[in-house]
Amino acid sequence: MSDAAQPTVAEVRAAAEAVKAALDRHLEAVEARTGEDDPAVYSAFNALAAAAEVYDERLYDRYDEVTPFEIPAADDSLPPYAGPDEPHALSVLIRRDYAVVEPQRLLTQAQRIVDLDPDADSGSGVAAVVGSSVHAALGVLFGEYEPDEVASRHKEFGLEEGDSTLWVSAVDESSEPGEWLDAPFDQADPQQIVCRFDVSAVFDDEELFDDETDETDDSDEGDDGDEADGEPADDRD
Repeated sequence: MSDAAQPTVAEVRAAAEAVKAALDRHLEAVEARTGEDDPAVYSAFNALAAAAEVYDERLYDRYDEVTPFEIPAADDSLPPYAGPDEPHALSVLIRRDYAVVEPQRLLTQAQRIVDLDPDADSGSGVAAVVGSSVHAALGVLFGEYEPDEVASRHKEFGLEEGDSTLWVSAVDESSEPGEWLDAPFDQADPQQIVCRFDVSAVFDDEELFDDETDETDDSDEGDDGDEADGEPADDRD
């Protein structure tokens, strides 16, 4: 993005202040709600989501930084929730996809980890080959860092983000230690999903398509207004 197109520091700060105000209004609506489906809470939620999205975009455009949260959108692909109204146990399922776009950067970073901490390979014997094996380098990388840190620093490791999803699912009761480790994702029940957060470039493509469609519609309306029949073009939002 060119410097001319970047938001100003004042615009970023104004967007941050708008998020703070929206947070206050949302909390006030929640505290004063009159029922489970209070329209004031729904409206305040949407206003908060919109303010957070603007701030996230301006923060990224100006500073190349992002916020640590995603606003969930309605997902019509999920079946109606059939879990308990007040879950006493939760299971959080996460999938993040990456492409190894800079193997040499990955190898270098993994080798640096092993050089600084010889125990980072957990005794698996990969230290001798980590600088030349992507497989070994990935094992060192994900053995050293938590998944959230890899997600926030993926560019440093030569990775490119793909789609990601996080499911928060209600479960009947907490599992015993080691109970599901042999098949950790087999028991996900779509009807128990409390909420989900999806991130994908396809959403950006859809927004771009919508913007292009709006511009095309506006252009067409202008052409209609210039036709010889003298009828004015429709005013549409």
